[in-house]
Amino acid sequence: MQLASVDRAAIRFLAELQDFFALSGQALRRIFQRPYYYRDFAIQFDKLGFGSIVICFLTGLFTGMVMALQFMIQLKPFAATSYIGGMVAVTMIKELGPVLSALMVAGRVGSAITAELGTMVVTEQVDAMRVEGTDIIQRLVTPRLKAMLLAMPLLTIMTDAVSLLGGYLIAAGYGISPTMYLSSFTQFLFPIDYFEGLIKPLAFGGLITMIACHTGLTTSGGAEGVGAAAKRAVVVASVTVLMVDFFLAKLIVVFR
Repeated sequence: MQLASVDRAAIRFLAELQDFFALSGQALRRIFQRPYYYRDFAIQFDKLGFGSIVICFLTGLFTGMVMALQFMIQLKPFAATSYIGGMVAVTMIKELGPVLSALMVAGRVGSAITAELGTMVVTEQVDAMRVEGTDIIQRLVTPRLKAMLLAMPLLTIMTDAVSLLGGYLIAAGYGISPTMYLSSFTQFLFPIDYFEGLIKPLAFGGLITMIACHTGLTTSGGAEGVGAAAKRAVVVASVTVLMVDFFLAKLIVVFR
């Protein structure tokens, strides 16, 4: 009996994974197909991108400040406080900036997309659109995917920049000059590190959007089902971001 339950769970998981990749592939193909729904794209970019600025700003600011404070405590006994800027920069740009901003966006945007699409499904709005001949993926999924593919790297860049500013605010209190703070960047960062800092949020943005859209479009069970789907989307997206971050970092290390 237990073995049969495991088999059913495995089959259900593989079926959902297949549906997820099928939906993702169709959404990616439709990015370059008409109609482009520019208005829907602009609305989603405003909601998903501009709406996440404050949370990413605060995340970057306080993360940079606390990192600089901890690095300062550790480096001060070795008289190596001049390296604090480079250490904050390499940590934020390569890892924490993309990951933290993605986790914040997954919590805010992932749940919103899932709840919105899930509500449309349980209230039969999606079925009505299908009856009218509307391409659901082109109308509902692709504009959100395009918006996140553009917004996520921009939000990450802002998070990185604000974190470096926050780090300097702490470093300045210990007598670190702006020149000393900035000059240490070149000792720790290389061109491939900036590339890594942009590739990761691009991948994270696509994953968060597609997980949320897939979960929302497969919602059932009324209002209770919408709440459960939103919670599941945030958990799955957050865990997936952390997993993909490791594999991307490992892949980039191979090609360094």
